Amino acid sequence: MVGVGPALGALRLVREGLRQGLDAPEALIRGASVLPRDTRRAVERAARRLDGDYREDEWGFDEEFADLVLPFLDFLYDRWWRVRTIGAGNVPGHGRALMVANHAGILPWDATMISMGLLREHPLPRYPRFLVLDWAFSLPWVSVAIRKVGGVAASPFNALRLLESDQLVAVFPEGVKGTGKPFRERYRLQRFGRGGFVELALRTGSPIVPVAVVGSEEIYPKLGESASLARAIGSPFFPLTPLFPWLGPAGVVPLPSRWLIEFCEPIPTVHHGPDAADDRSLVLELSEQVRDTIQAKLLENVVRRGPAFA
Repeated sequence: MVGVGPALGALRLVREGLRQGLDAPEALIRGASVLPRDTRRAVERAARRLDGDYREDEWGFDEEFADLVLPFLDFLYDRWWRVRTIGAGNVPGHGRALMVANHAGILPWDATMISMGLLREHPLPRYPRFLVLDWAFSLPWVSVAIRKVGGVAASPFNALRLLESDQLVAVFPEGVKGTGKPFRERYRLQRFGRGGFVELALRTGSPIVPVAVVGSEEIYPKLGESASLARAIGSPFFPLTPLFPWLGPAGVVPLPSRWLIEFCEPIPTVHHGPDAADDRSLVLELSEQVRDTIQAKLLENVVRRGPAFA
């Protein structure tokens, strides 16, 4: 297990390497030099793969790469965010299913921790595919890593194809509204749009699994926005937090809040039939049911978790 001290030392070395002009894989390899041997080797192998041409599926998922970065994700899950997962068995162990979760943070850390919760706690673990806003795929190196661990550009077409291929798919219907809300509105779900995720579930007969994530709202507390930085990287917004941009690149390190992830009971859809996707009243009813389920669990689990940084 990697301690917090070595991890922070590794992050400092990565930052120094980037300042000196190293590319991302080289900087990661330098940072890994202070980590325990097994973790160091895993990070080095993963970093080198970012530059290479390796076997992956049509979406860019690379299971070998995902396995290589597991020690790093284990550290985040066990030590940095101290994640507790409840109800993983509510997610089907095979076949198509649509997980619907609240969303926070400009990068999809919540998606990776949902994945880790299933890999660690489910009796039949498997990697889910999670839909990510298009702008994230314009970020150098980050976009490659997101694809390799299961990220897919968010679109109804992609989601439909994944579900028809019997994949486990995670969506975040709040979208930018969820990630961009100010810190004072944390754990207050934003609107779920017009229920597009429900239409997908109905058309494919996929059960809907509501997922409530507590902890992600504190990793990048949004105090304000920078329109110029958002334009520079092509993002819909760029948050100003207690650490960024005041600490430079180190400010992008997410804060070590405690997390509680709960997978709620699945909502079946197959009995409605695919034509029910055109029934607007049913679509909106199911969308509100999912939203209300997640909102209730968020409020309950914020209290159950206790202090965010204790």
